[in-house]
Amino acid sequence: MKSIYFSGKAGDGKTATALGIALKLQDEGLKVSYFKPLGFQKGVAKKDDTDVRLMRDTLKLPFSSNVISPFTVHAHYLTGQYFRDEAKVAEKIEQAFQRCSEGYDVVLIDGSVAPYIGFHQGLDDFSLAERWQAAVIYILKPENDFELDRGLLYLDQLACRNVPVIGCIFNNISRTQWDKARSVYKSLVERKEIHILGFIPRQEEIAAPTVREFYDALQGEVLAASDKMNRIVEEVVIGTMTAESALSYLRKAPNKALITGGDRSNMALAALETSTSVIIFTGGFYPDVRVLSKAEEKGVPVILVREDTYTTIENLHSVYRSIHPQNTEAIKIVKRNIEKYVDWNAILEYVKG
Repeated sequence: MKSIYFSGKAGDGKTATALGIALKLQDEGLKVSYFKPLGFQKGVAKKDDTDVRLMRDTLKLPFSSNVISPFTVHAHYLTGQYFRDEAKVAEKIEQAFQRCSEGYDVVLIDGSVAPYIGFHQGLDDFSLAERWQAAVIYILKPENDFELDRGLLYLDQLACRNVPVIGCIFNNISRTQWDKARSVYKSLVERKEIHILGFIPRQEEIAAPTVREFYDALQGEVLAASDKMNRIVEEVVIGTMTAESALSYLRKAPNKALITGGDRSNMALAALETSTSVIIFTGGFYPDVRVLSKAEEKGVPVILVREDTYTTIENLHSVYRSIHPQNTEAIKIVKRNIEKYVDWNAILEYVKG
């Protein structure tokens, strides 16, 4: 049995890449399993991990979510119940991994929201990859030079542990970063003697979050067009200027989310005359009924939140697109990305070698 560990930062596309590779491996006649040692949750309520649900349903795995992802972390997980059961956590994860691996040719392991999570108990990506003798595919979204430095640091950590690295995939690359990723960033990673497996361009169909993902992060109250929550959001515009001065900018921002106060009805009405996916009113101020009527007519969801604009923007920083099992078109795209942009033979050679 071979194990491949997908490491990187949340939102860089680890799960989507793993899914595409899993489907290709299945085409080769291999039995493929999936495991996510550390799930992640934002609030206190335990929810079924969307990545786990996607992989379980698509790969038709016979395991419950609690087996595939046996432990869940959040920003304050080192308290309360965790410390009472700390000695059992590593054992629980190990037993779940063995269960998900037994009888399979390949198990794909999904890293945590960041490779260092769980380091204090040896549950970080580096330690687990070393423990399970898994080879790593590092997923890097090259948004800027800092992200490249972060990736190089993590790759160095893998080298220090003598963990084999199949290669690095530059994923979700914007048009503005495409040339730099294929020249400057490529050469810096290759200096580490890391194979570049591929460059996958940003595709809004699977990269841009939906209004529903914005709502999941913000909660609040949906005031209009609740049946249009699957619209994608490509840009975020903060409505602080006058409606007249903002109009030219609003026209240039496609599929946007407008975040503004409920007392800025003129701004919202102006946005509704342009390409807008959602309007988010902050501060708990209900908007003018004209806005809700126009939004319903245009099919643009309106969400009301109690927090101020600054807090709302902060809460959206961690929003990224999740692929759902029912989204067959997105699943086809992630598989096609592996076929078109990734050195598939290098991955297959490791699995069959």
